[in-house]
Amino acid sequence: MSLDFESTTDWAAIGEKSLDAAIELRRAIHADPEVGLHCPRTSDKVKAALAGLPLEIREGTSTTGFVAILRGGRGGGTAGGNGRTVLLRGDMDALPMQEETGLPFASKVDGAMHACGHDSHTAMLVGAAKALCARRDELPGTVVFMFQPGEEGHHGARHMIADGLLDAPLPEAGFALHISPNMPMGHVVSRSGTLMASTDTLRATITGRGGHAAMPHDCLDPLPIACEIVTALQTYVARQVAVTDPAVLSITKLNAGSAHNVIPSSVEMLGTMRTLSERTREQVRAAFIRMVEGIAAAHGAVGTPTIEEGYPVTVNDSRATELIKAVATTIGGEGAYQVMPPMMGAEDFSYVLQKLPGAMAFIGAAPEGSDPRTNPPLHNTKMTIDERVMAHGIAVHCAVAERFLANGFD
Repeated sequence: MSLDFESTTDWAAIGEKSLDAAIELRRAIHADPEVGLHCPRTSDKVKAALAGLPLEIREGTSTTGFVAILRGGRGGGTAGGNGRTVLLRGDMDALPMQEETGLPFASKVDGAMHACGHDSHTAMLVGAAKALCARRDELPGTVVFMFQPGEEGHHGARHMIADGLLDAPLPEAGFALHISPNMPMGHVVSRSGTLMASTDTLRATITGRGGHAAMPHDCLDPLPIACEIVTALQTYVARQVAVTDPAVLSITKLNAGSAHNVIPSSVEMLGTMRTLSERTREQVRAAFIRMVEGIAAAHGAVGTPTIEEGYPVTVNDSRATELIKAVATTIGGEGAYQVMPPMMGAEDFSYVLQKLPGAMAFIGAAPEGSDPRTNPPLHNTKMTIDERVMAHGIAVHCAVAERFLANGFD
C-alpha cells in the first residue's frame, strides 16, 4: 500500500517555531530526572507547559502518567462523535545511571540520567500538543496525548491501560517516536510488522551441597553444573532456534561462594531472553526451564528456574507504517524515510500496539559534526543528541495526527 498526500499545514515550519520552547522544557526535565512509575516532578513540569490549553487531563492511580485529550472542532467534540481518535505517546522516565556528558544542564540527581531520550520525547509531544491545540477548530477528530512514566522496564504503558486511560475515547490508532543518536539527524526509520523484541528476565538457583574445596568428593558442587547449563543454553539457541525467527539468550550474572576454600551450596543465575515472535518466545522459555531442571537433576542437584515476564514483541501495523513513511517524506523529502531491520531491544509501547493498530518509528538525533556510527548509544552515560531533532519530531507528530484524523489509513 502506498499513501500519497500533501500536508494541509506546514508542520515543518511550525516545528521550527516550537523548537525553543521544546529545548527549554527538555533541559528542565533532563536536569531533574526521575526513574520508574512515579515521576511527579516531571509530570508537574509537563502539566505546567500544557496549562491553559483546551485539553482534558485524565490521571490514573497506578502511575503519575496521564493523558491529555484534545477534541477537535469538527467531529471531535464528544467521545461518541463521528470523528476519529488518534493517540500519540511520549515517555517520561529516566534510567538509574550516573550522567557523564558534562552538559550545562546535566542531571542534578545522583544516579539518574535521561540516557534514552525520554526527555526529548516528552518535550516533542508537548510541542505537538500546543501546535495541534492552536488548530483545534480545523481538526476532524480527537487526539490523545499519552504522557507515560515507567517505560524502562516498569511496564508503565500496561499500568496506564489497566487504569482505563485509553478507554474513553478508545483511539483507533497509536503512534510513537523514539530518538536515536546513531542515525543522521532528522532521518526517520521504521518497518512494518515486528519492530522490536520481547524481553524476559531469566533467573535460576542451582542447589547442591557445600563443603571444603579440598574435598569436592564430599560435596555436590553447583558451580560446574551452572556452567554446563550456560553452555547448553547457548548451544540450544545456536542449533535449535531458526535464524529466520531468532532469539538472544544471555546469562549475565553468576553469583556464588564466599571464600577461596569453600564450595558453595548454591549458585544464583541471572540473564535475559529476547525473541521476535511469541512462538519462539514460548519455545525458548520451555527450553530454559527444561535445561535448568534437567541438567541439575542429572548431577543430583536441584535446579529452580524462574521467568520474569517482560515486554511483548513490538509489532507495527503495515498501514500505520505507510502513514509514517508518507509523512516523513512529505516533511523531509525523498530519502528521509528508511526501512530498518528488527531490533532486539524492547519497548512497552508494545502494550499499546496490542490494544490498537499503530506504529513506532525512530528519528535520527546524531549531534552535528559527529559520526552516527560511533556516537555514544542509547543507555550510555555520555549519550547526547542534536536538540534540533525535536522540531522534526513535533512536525511528524502533528502531521501524523492530522493525516489520520482526516483519512484514517486510507
